[in-house]
Amino acid sequence: MTRTLQGKTLFITGASRGIGLAIAKRAAADGANIVLIAKTTEANPKLPGTVFSAAGEVEAAGGQALAIPTDIRDEAAVAAAVKQAVDRFGGIDILVNNASAISLTPTPATPMKRFDLMFGVNVRGTYCCTQACLESLAKSAQAGRNPHVLNMSPPLSMKAHWFKDHTAYTMAKYGMSMCTLGHSAEFKKLGIAVNSLWPRTAIATAALQMIPGVDVNKCRTPEILSDAAYLVLTSDARETTGNFFIDDEWLAQHGITELDKYSVVPGTTDFIPDFFVD
Repeated sequence: MTRTLQGKTLFITGASRGIGLAIAKRAAADGANIVLIAKTTEANPKLPGTVFSAAGEVEAAGGQALAIPTDIRDEAAVAAAVKQAVDRFGGIDILVNNASAISLTPTPATPMKRFDLMFGVNVRGTYCCTQACLESLAKSAQAGRNPHVLNMSPPLSMKAHWFKDHTAYTMAKYGMSMCTLGHSAEFKKLGIAVNSLWPRTAIATAALQMIPGVDVNKCRTPEILSDAAYLVLTSDARETTGNFFIDDEWLAQHGITELDKYSVVPGTTDFIPDFFVD
C-alpha cells in the first residue's frame, strides 16, 4: 500500500494548536483535505492559535482546509460539522479524536463542573464524533479508501498509581481508550481501523505550559506524534486496528530510532515521562 494521505479527508478535533495541528500539517504535506474542529475562534495571549489561524497553516503546508468552530460536547454541532465536511470534500476518510480537557487534581480539588468538562470533551466528545463520522467512514471503506479512527489516548491499565493523584482525569482519558477497545472490534467487519496513540514523554504544547512546574525543555515536540500518527493512518486499516501505540515504539517498528530531532532541546536525555506508560 502506498504510504500517502493525498486526497484523503481528515476530520481532526482539537486542531487549533499543538498535537492536533501538527497531525493536520503532516497530512497536509501530502495534499490531504483537513477539517479543523476546535472551539477557539479568538486569539488568547496565554493560549495562541485559533481554528482559523490553524487553517492558514494547513494550507501553507499544502493541504485544503475547512475550519469549523465546534464544541464537540454539542451533538447537533458535531452533526452539522460532519455535514459541512462531507458537502465540501465528498466524504470523511479519517477521524482523529485529539480534543481533550485536563485537570491533574485530586478528588477534593476537582469541582463537578471540571469533572463534567473532562468527561464531556474526552469521553462524550470522542464517542459523539466517532458516531457522527461512522456513516462516512463506512462509505470510505466500501470505496477502498482505507479509513481510520485515531484516538489520542493511553494504553488501558488498572494500576492504582495511574488513578490515585487525579482519578477524574484518568477515568476520562481511559474512557477514550475504551472507545478504541470497543469500536475497533465493533467496526472491524466494516473495514474501519480504530487505534490509540500516546507519547512516551511529555509533549511541549501551549496547554502543557499552563501547568505549573513543567519544564518544557525536558519535553519532546508535537512532531513526534504527528510522524507516528502518519504511520498509523497510512497503515492497512484491515490489519492495523485495536492497538494502543506508544510513539517511540511505533516509530522504531518503522526503522525510526533517531529521535533527537523531536527534543525541545537537542541532546536531552532526562525527559519528563508522560502519564500512563508502565
